[in-house]
Amino acid sequence: MAAETKKPVLDVQEVPKANQWLTLSLQHLFAMFGATVLVPMLVGLSPGVALISSGLGTLAYLLITKGQIPAYLGSSFAFIAPIIAATELGGPQAAMFGAFFAGLAYGIVSLLIYKFGVGWLTRILPPVVVGPVIIVIGLGLAGTAVNMAMYENPLAQNPLDFVYSGKHITVALITLAITVIGSIYFKKFFGLIPILIGITGGYIAGVFAGLVNFQPVLDAKWLAKPDFLMPFVDYSPSFSLGALALMVPIAVVTLSEHTGHQMVVSKVVGRNFLEKPGLHRSILGDGVATIIASLIGGPPNTTYGENIGVLAITRVYSVFVIGGAAVLAIAFGFIGKISALISSIPTAVMGGVSILLFGIIASSGLRMLIEAKVDFSYKRNLIIASVIMIIGVGGAFLEFTPTFTLPGMALAAIVGILLNLVLPGRIKEEETLFNEETEREIA
Repeated sequence: MAAETKKPVLDVQEVPKANQWLTLSLQHLFAMFGATVLVPMLVGLSPGVALISSGLGTLAYLLITKGQIPAYLGSSFAFIAPIIAATELGGPQAAMFGAFFAGLAYGIVSLLIYKFGVGWLTRILPPVVVGPVIIVIGLGLAGTAVNMAMYENPLAQNPLDFVYSGKHITVALITLAITVIGSIYFKKFFGLIPILIGITGGYIAGVFAGLVNFQPVLDAKWLAKPDFLMPFVDYSPSFSLGALALMVPIAVVTLSEHTGHQMVVSKVVGRNFLEKPGLHRSILGDGVATIIASLIGGPPNTTYGENIGVLAITRVYSVFVIGGAAVLAIAFGFIGKISALISSIPTAVMGGVSILLFGIIASSGLRMLIEAKVDFSYKRNLIIASVIMIIGVGGAFLEFTPTFTLPGMALAAIVGILLNLVLPGRIKEEETLFNEETEREIA
């Protein structure tokens, strides 16, 4: 990786001055805040616990990577659909059980990379597999986003029970418009937090539309214990084999996302973090963060592009600043009024933001295919991508027992991997999962 020409304001292991530390850490807190609390709200988990788990996970990551990689970890969007499906299968405890083993999968991959290098991973997961799987994740969530934007009761079990609301769709469109405008026109730090700005603007619109109930905020205590969920204390893992099939295969996608982020951070900071402290340590840190989240009831964690953007703009690479943001996130999780305020955000606001975010997930899969120059005039590539997308979006599944079902998203990823391995004519150039052009992506 080529070093940046600009000298850092604070290098990776420099300690900021006391009068700067809080401000610099708050920037990272705000950059990750909107997305990190959005995920638990969409899947029925506690936003306060999500903040705590992101903080604890980030601190664990910094420890495992020897304080050499300035990365913040927050709630992963890739796990939204699997968490919802696993929750329907066996409750939120089942989703946490699946997330725990997804974290263990990270650890296994970390050990394999340490032993054998990264070449085997790039052969299993080329762009022609990962790109369509990412597209499936985004498109699979489209119905969830639209339902939240349009209906008073988007969580109704029977679609015939949905109640259309012009008020809700109006607030959702206002939220979407503010988020889009912020993403396009806001610059510097404000350009990194369009989600937070969009949610704030949508919330204000929701207040005027009468969709916000402030009473729970007024009743909440300033200091309160979050709703921790301990799946291994009060839940039997024997009923959660289906959750493993739902959650663990998603690690296929998040591993590629993680490695892409490490390439971007390396480019921004001017050091090759894939070599030192090593990709295996970084992936292990991500896996441990996900395990920590699963043990207390938070969504799985992943490195955040928003915070990489903060590094690029401020040129403050200090892991002490990142650690400060993690401590602040943990503290925010214990402030009852903040958790209550987050919970009071109308579903229409979440729907408006999600229309954009879930679309971006799908589009990022398409972007991966374009940047990797996957040639769809080549029948092999066309077959692999087509089968993945139809199985995933169509909702195909394999039922082994009433409690153990391999859902469409996981089945699509597995079938794609198998097709890539068995179909003849693999092109050497297309086996590069982590294309150098990924470095251009600073979310």
